[in-house]
Amino acid sequence: MAIGPTVFVDTNILLYSEDLADPVKHQAARAWLRELWLRRCGRISSQVLDEFYTRATAGLKPAMPAGDARAEVRRYQRWQPWRTDQATVENAWAIESRYQLGFGDALIVAAAQQQGCACLLSEDLSHDRQIDGVRIISPFLVGPDLLDASTA
Repeated sequence: MAIGPTVFVDTNILLYSEDLADPVKHQAARAWLRELWLRRCGRISSQVLDEFYTRATAGLKPAMPAGDARAEVRRYQRWQPWRTDQATVENAWAIESRYQLGFGDALIVAAAQQQGCACLLSEDLSHDRQIDGVRIISPFLVGPDLLDASTA
């Protein structure tokens, strides 16, 4: 099944692309991100960039230097980060209630919807689950060749 023209990327995927602690997840995250850059179809939100910066500079071992993390945040600005507005918050509350998600995860799904993403790359949500038209994909279970899969 093809996943559509745009793919929303959750914070943890960006972090795995920088973290060498788990080489398998590191390589998988980098492969997906490389393909999304090539196809110009990656999307994120300001929430994802905020979380990435905070966790990369304080949570990774070793921590990413602040200047390097800032450079990455600036680079991902090209992906047109969604800025959370009241409509996104309202939608996230509805998703939170309907699907029993934490608010942060619901906000990620709502931002993906706002950007018209058919797919959300995340390790935190159940692989292949559909949430209001957004398909959750674990980049550690399937590769970016999924982008080429037929819809037939």
